[in-house]
Amino acid sequence: MPTMNAQVATTDPGRLINRLCKHFRHKIEAEWTGTDGRLTFSIGECRLEAADGKLLMRCQSPTETELEELGQVVASHLIRFAGDEVDKVHWQAASD
Repeated sequence: MPTMNAQVATTDPGRLINRLCKHFRHKIEAEWTGTDGRLTFSIGECRLEAADGKLLMRCQSPTETELEELGQVVASHLIRFAGDEVDKVHWQAASD
């Protein structure tokens, strides 16, 4: 299954996980704690993890096209919720 990862520098990754999951829970399945989260879309899944000074994201979808769309949706919302702290998400293809 196509997969991609991103690491986003942030002072409070738990806050961003909380904001993303709370926002999406009205439309999709969203589960989260203070340190991790999972967003399940019809086109794939994105896992979120708080690390020291960064938010780790891992998205998987059945196809490359759906993966690209999923990455765009997650990134655009993250940028909006992060304010001036995040201006771009750099996705990288995962090899597994």
